[in-house]
Amino acid sequence: MTELSAEQARAHWSRTRGLMWIVMVLWFIFSFGIHIFVTTLNEIVIFGFPLGFYMAAQGSLLAFVVLIFWYAGRQNAIDEEYGVSED
Repeated sequence: MTELSAEQARAHWSRTRGLMWIVMVLWFIFSFGIHIFVTTLNEIVIFGFPLGFYMAAQGSLLAFVVLIFWYAGRQNAIDEEYGVSED
C-alpha cells in the first residue's frame, strides 16, 4: 500500500462515498421501493406467479447478491486506481 497525498485521499474518499450512496439508493429501491408497489406488480404474471410475489420472494434477494458483487468490483477498481488495493 502506498501513502496518498491529502488531495488523492480526498479524491479517493469522494469516489468511494459516491459509490456508497449509489449502492444505498439501489438497496433502498430493492428493499422498500419494489415492495411498496407489490399490489400493482401482482397484476403482471410471469410463469404463473404474480410479479410482486416473485420480487418479494426471489427478485430482491438476487438483486442484493448482484449488488454485492458489483459493489466489490467497483470498489476494487477505485482502490487500484489510487494505488491502495489489497492485492
